[in-house]
Formats: sequence, structure tokens, C-alpha cells
Amino acid sequence: MKKFGKVILSVVLIGAIGFAGFMLGSNVDLGQGGTTRDKELISEMDSLKGLLDKNFLFDYKDEDLYNGALKGMFANLGDPYTSYYPKEEFSKLMENLDGRYKGIGVTVSPSKEGLIKVVQVFENSPAKEAGMKAGDFIKSVEGNVFDATQLDKAVALIRGEPGTKVKIEVLRVSEDKPEGELIPMLVERRDVTVDTVYTKTLNISGKKIGYLRLSAFDDITWDDFKEKYSKLKNSDIEGMVLDLRNNPGGALDVCLDIADTFLDEGVIVTTEDKNGNVITEKSDSNKDDIPMTVLINENSASASEILAGAFKDRGRAKIVGTKSFGKGIVQKLFPLENGAGAKITISEYKTPNGNKINKIGVKPDIEVENKNQELDLNNNNFKKDQQFLKALAELLKEIK
Repeated sequence: MKKFGKVILSVVLIGAIGFAGFMLGSNVDLGQGGTTRDKELISEMDSLKGLLDKNFLFDYKDEDLYNGALKGMFANLGDPYTSYYPKEEFSKLMENLDGRYKGIGVTVSPSKEGLIKVVQVFENSPAKEAGMKAGDFIKSVEGNVFDATQLDKAVALIRGEPGTKVKIEVLRVSEDKPEGELIPMLVERRDVTVDTVYTKTLNISGKKIGYLRLSAFDDITWDDFKEKYSKLKNSDIEGMVLDLRNNPGGALDVCLDIADTFLDEGVIVTTEDKNGNVITEKSDSNKDDIPMTVLINENSASASEILAGAFKDRGRAKIVGTKSFGKGIVQKLFPLENGAGAKITISEYKTPNGNKINKIGVKPDIEVENKNQELDLNNNNFKKDQQFLKALAELLKEIK
């Protein structure tokens, strides 16, 4: 199977000098390549900078001004996933590609309310110790207010040197306070290794059932998945519930390897770029045919939706839960020579049946809402988990 995910998310160097030169405009010679409008824009920027130099009361750094101009160029595209990152921010963005980073131990996602939602708080993490809960909304970091469109910037500010602390204000909505309560927290940063695969063997009605939860698709996830799934199989399970709830996605090649484990030969996902170029990723003929149901919810995004969409379209497993988030677009990271970088949306996913995911999501075969808003998936309280119980019931029907 081709490593589609690695190609799409590969790190590609581009000319930082030419890229920055267009925006900064200082003494740039466009030669024959620039349009009249390009020259007018650069002239206007030079004039405005001259006005600032001559009239602005306070001191400022040219670097801060230039970074603001570059960020604004990307922000005005209207795509929350396409952004420019100065050197320090880009370094922090790259930290957790292998699942190890300096932070507080949470998974966050843009919410439908337009806020930054905490979808998972990991055990033995600084966030857990500070009292943060899944379902909280991060309102501010170090006094800076953020919304869903600024998620990457908020995350970059939360991360920092181990042993230092970060001030975070969360909004917590509850039955007692439906309007929400603002809660200030001081959270210590630590070296965090996120365990992205959790398994458990359950004895249900005389049958052994495996439960496997994927909290993300990090680079470490594939090896961890192989090891823990092998142990589940060796315990003679007769079926499995695969839990993708609150999984925000991650490395596509990891997702594709897991999909290939359970699918026979056929399409997993296709992507199409702005020029109509289509890449089709396929699974091979080898297949683990263990009976399985899959759980998703409104916080299952990106690679999670690819996996659920492939299983649904290929008839491999019943999908149970609520409609997924709807992030069906691919970003590529572009490091610049000066240490800064850009993340740019380059293509869109489609499921094997040609269905789009972006802003639509994957609709489950069996819709079940989680009516227990206090439910924390990390606690594995299966008896109070209505979505899990329905997925289990469907699985038991299949293996009888």
C-alpha cells in the first residue's frame, strides 16, 4: 500500500526569501514577473511603513510588523486551517508530530459554538491535576482571548518549557450553570507522552469482547496499535468495539495502515487538489475479518472520519454514535529557511463512495446521542455509556 499520508503531510522546503519578500515589500524588484497591482501593493506597504516610522508614538520591532502582515495574508483566506507561523510558533507546532511534546496533556478541537473545546484530558497529566475536564472551553491563555479560528495559536501559547506554568481560563457549562462558569487555572507544563491506544477485554454474556480506543493518529500510534491489538487477538476475543470518539485525527499514513488491517482490496480514500489531480489510496487483499462496530461522535475529525467513512462505505462495520465533525481537507506543512513556516490546505477527501466529508461529516448507521454530558471516556464507565452499549448490542447480534 502506498504511503499517501506521508506524501500529503511531507515537509517541503520552499524559497523563504521570495515568499517573505513579496509581503514585506522592502526594495523588492519584481522585474517582469510582477503585475501592476503587485507593484501598487508593495508601494502602498512601503508608504504605510514610512508613515509608521515617522508618526507612530511607540517603539516597535520590524519583525513584529512583518509577522503581522504575513499572518494577516493567510487569515484573510477564510480557511481556519491555513496559517503562517513565525519561527517560535512553528517550532511549537512541529513538537507533537511524534506524540511527545511539552504541554499540559489535553486534546482540543474547534467547537460548533465557535470556541476551543477540550475533548480529552489525559490521565496523570498537568491538566487533569489542575481540574480541567473534557467539555470545558478554553477562553483565554495568558490573558489573550481565543476563539475556534485561533486554535493553533492558543495551543502554541499553552506549550512551553517544562516546569513553567501557564494561566488558562476555561468556560464550563453544566446543568446547574447552563450559561457557563469561568474558571481560572494555573497549569504546569511538563514533558507529555500521549498514550493514543487503550484496550480492554470484556466478558459479556459468556463472550469475550475486545474494546480498542484510538485517541489520535500520532506517529507512535501504529506500533502501539499493532502491539495492543495483537494482545487482544491472543486473548481470543470474538468481536471488537473500535472507539474513535473525540479523536481529532493526525497522521494519515497511520490511519491508512489501520484501515488496511481490516479491509480487503479496495479504495480507502481519495483526495482531489485545486487542479483536479486525484490520488486514490487502496487497501490490499489481506484482511482481518473480526466482527466489529465503530463509535464516532461530533469530535471525531479528519483521519477518524476517513477510517469511519471507509468502514461504512465498504460495509466493513456498523458506525454508531453521532455525526462526525466534518474536517475533510488536507494540510501540508511548509518550513521556511528562516525557521518560520506555513500550513496550507491543499486538497479535499472523499470516501470510497465519493462522498465529501468537509463541513458535512460522516453520518453513523445508527444514531445514538450521549445524554450524559459528564461522561469521561478515560474513566471507561461502560455501564453509563449509552453509545458504547448500543455498539456492543449491535456487535453481539453479529457474532451470535
